Amino acid sequence: MQMNEQRGIVCGVIILAAGASSRMGRPKMLLPWGATSVLGHLIGQWQTLGAEQIAVVCAVGDSAVPGELRRLGFPLDHCILNPTPESGMFSSIQCAARWLGWNPDLTHWAILLGDQPHLRPETLRALLDFAAAQPARICQPSRTGRPRHPVLLPAATFAQLKISSAENLKQFLQTRFRDLALCEMDDPGLDMDIDQPGDYERAIQVFMKKA
Repeated sequence: MQMNEQRGIVCGVIILAAGASSRMGRPKMLLPWGATSVLGHLIGQWQTLGAEQIAVVCAVGDSAVPGELRRLGFPLDHCILNPTPESGMFSSIQCAARWLGWNPDLTHWAILLGDQPHLRPETLRALLDFAAAQPARICQPSRTGRPRHPVLLPAATFAQLKISSAENLKQFLQTRFRDLALCEMDDPGLDMDIDQPGDYERAIQVFMKKA
């Protein structure tokens, strides 16, 4: 059953993988996670959730992420190139918003950080159900009242990213706070990003069996 049949929304997924992983010391997306890599886990997780289309944003000149996508059998024509990844995460998001390869039937886009493979599947399912119940709003999970990732954007808001002059995603969302809906969840993984080797080791020990 496809996501649109389950929930009334048709979701595209953006996996942000253009970061330099400087604090980790090696590409985060290629770190082992279960029987695959972090990138492979994220792709498989969202395929299981019923995503209609998945695209991965990587840096121009990067060979590691496309090489892993090739190993995973992921279509390289769904790899979006960011020519200026040093400009930050929002530049990757805008590259994705301007990409011409999206399925025109999509109603929503999920923007995923590349370092959250440890989020519980039930957390992501609850976010999708939450968005389906209010399809015109920007939806985010929250923990103890603080917004977390991933962010789910309806089509009208996603289109505004193309021309936004915001400095980052947080600023973009703040200008649309009336359209923002937070879904409070008790998932400790929402409080953690895998930025450094210690974060990765802790995530493996604490979250992998739950991811």
